[in-house]
Amino acid sequence: MDKPILSADEAARLIEDGRSVAIGGSGAGHAIPDILLRALGARFRRTGQPRDLTLLHAFGVGNQKDRGLQQMAFAGMYRRVIGGHWSMAPAMAQLAAENAFEAYCLPAGVMVQLFHAAAAGSPGWLTRVGLHTFVDPRLEGGKLNARAQEDLVELVRRDGREYLFYRTIPIDVALLHASEADPEGNLGMSREAGFWHNCALAQAAKASDGITIAVVQRLVGRREIHPRDVRVPGCFVDYLVVDPEQGMTFQTFEEPSWTGDAVKPDSDFDDYPLSIRKVIARRAALELEPGAVLNVGFGIPDGVLKVAREQGLAATVVPMIEHGQFGGIPAEGLDFGAVYNPTAIVETGHMFDFYHGRGVDQCYLGFLEVDREGNVNVSKLDGAIIGTGGFIDISQGARKCVFCGTLSVRARLELAGGRLRYLEPGRPKIVPAVSQITFSGRYARQLGQHVLYVTESAVFRLTSEGLRLEEIAPGLDFERDLAPQLGFRPIVAEPLKGMAPELFREEPLPRALFTDYR
Repeated sequence: MDKPILSADEAARLIEDGRSVAIGGSGAGHAIPDILLRALGARFRRTGQPRDLTLLHAFGVGNQKDRGLQQMAFAGMYRRVIGGHWSMAPAMAQLAAENAFEAYCLPAGVMVQLFHAAAAGSPGWLTRVGLHTFVDPRLEGGKLNARAQEDLVELVRRDGREYLFYRTIPIDVALLHASEADPEGNLGMSREAGFWHNCALAQAAKASDGITIAVVQRLVGRREIHPRDVRVPGCFVDYLVVDPEQGMTFQTFEEPSWTGDAVKPDSDFDDYPLSIRKVIARRAALELEPGAVLNVGFGIPDGVLKVAREQGLAATVVPMIEHGQFGGIPAEGLDFGAVYNPTAIVETGHMFDFYHGRGVDQCYLGFLEVDREGNVNVSKLDGAIIGTGGFIDISQGARKCVFCGTLSVRARLELAGGRLRYLEPGRPKIVPAVSQITFSGRYARQLGQHVLYVTESAVFRLTSEGLRLEEIAPGLDFERDLAPQLGFRPIVAEPLKGMAPELFREEPLPRALFTDYR
């Protein structure tokens, strides 16, 4: 019953040419089996094998420098790569742009559901997620380059409604990371910030008569993992690799408040100083509603929860992130995917069930481009492949979407005396047509979603006529300051309101500005 314990190099030699390989975990080290990825890259450099792999990863895998998929980004190693997010490994994204292999991008939540489908022997996953976005076959079908010719997504109609059918991809090899394993191969995640989708991947490999290789930080004695804490039963695991050096992420070796084993006091969190980013987060936070279940994205949007905490409103909402955590405060930067002081942690598949079932009241997400139809692009810009991650899964299921970002790129602004002043305009992010549709304004109107686009200088709303400018920052003039930084002239509300001056001042916001808390 005991599982073989291999070195990373020995485990890498088990992967044969042409196999379908799926990687668990996400981001910059969350449950990423990094030592295996390094060994695979080293093996290919030495021998030119394995070749022609099909690689699958639901989330980004890397630190944008030298970890994760950066270590195995080689032309000839892959026939096809299907990734939910690409920008964490720029070398892989560059290979995709150069047509080194067939490149696809599918929503992260859909990919997780496809792992479950593979585990169950199902031919695919039927869902409305992705309709009218770049993964819809009427647009791009999730294809990222000219080499990607096969259709992985099919438009179907059932009971008078449109759906997308995503075809299952069998998994020959599942590569996982866990905190501990016992001799029978039972895997625990006691020192991880989340549970991710390890069990589904291991079951999918078993369903295909494949193998699962698990990297663990430590070995424990037989039955030392409580049965309730086993996240992958040993019967689904074939080989173990031990890597005591891998921490919770590539940046953080251990943070017990991510797992609930400790509580980080409020006094340990940094203050949120006034800045352009805070102005945006503040205006977005004015949309909070008591009791709302909400998702916050990476970057500027996670500032909404900082504002809520600063204003004494954090306990009135239920935040979550797609990696499976409820409550608490999301970690920032490359540690995103963890949450300080979470109130609950579930597997990613369960979280995406909730998103796909339209359980989210509000989502706060970023944007790269917005166009006159209210479409949003976060996935591809200036030829650079970024990917969608959970953006499509989240945004299409939320009752209200608040997209947060700066009005333009590389503008120089001065924030002083409760006013904004442009020293130098930037390149427009509000454009006639987005480079790629990651969120469809037209479909949002069909679904009855409420959609806002919040910047430091202006607030736009999605209306039946398209994008409408509704608010402008104090001290700014539309013709002088905004028009030169817009790719088109939007509909302008009559009257055009001013953004609350208090948003631009150091003092906490008056409670009266939070209209649902009056």
